[in-house]
Amino acid sequence: MNQKLTHCEVESKIMLIRDTKVILDSDVAALYGVETKRINEAVKNNPDKFPPGYLLFLNSEEWNYLKSKISSSLTPGGKVKLPTSFTEKGLYMLATILKSNKATQATLSIIEAFATLKELTRNIEAINTITDPEKQKVLMN
Repeated sequence: MNQKLTHCEVESKIMLIRDTKVILDSDVAALYGVETKRINEAVKNNPDKFPPGYLLFLNSEEWNYLKSKISSSLTPGGKVKLPTSFTEKGLYMLATILKSNKATQATLSIIEAFATLKELTRNIEAINTITDPEKQKVLMN
C-alpha cells in the first residue's frame, strides 16, 4: 500500500541555498522511493529538461556547511560526489520523467509544500507591513 506523504515531511526537506528553496537529490530520491543515483541518471539522461535555474550544484563549502548543521549523516555511508539540489522548477521537470504512482504522489505533495511555503512567506511579509497589533493578530490566525 502506498503511504501518502504529508506536507510536513516534504517541507522538512526544503532548504534555502543561495536564496533559493531547494531539495537535495538524496531527499528527492527518498520522497520518490528510488535510489539517489536514479534521480541523477534522470538528470544526466535529460539535460535539455534542466536548463539553468532548475538545478543548483552545491560546492564543497555549501556541502560542508549543510553537513555541520545536520546532526546525523544526510546519506548513509557518506556522499562521494557533491549533491545536486532541485529548485521548484527542477522538481516539476523531474516529475515529467519519473512516471510511477509513488512519483506522482510525491510530486503532488512537493507542489503542495512549495505552495504552502509561498503562502506563509506572503503572510509574513503582510504582517510586517501592518503596524496595528489587532490587524496583525487577525492575519496570524
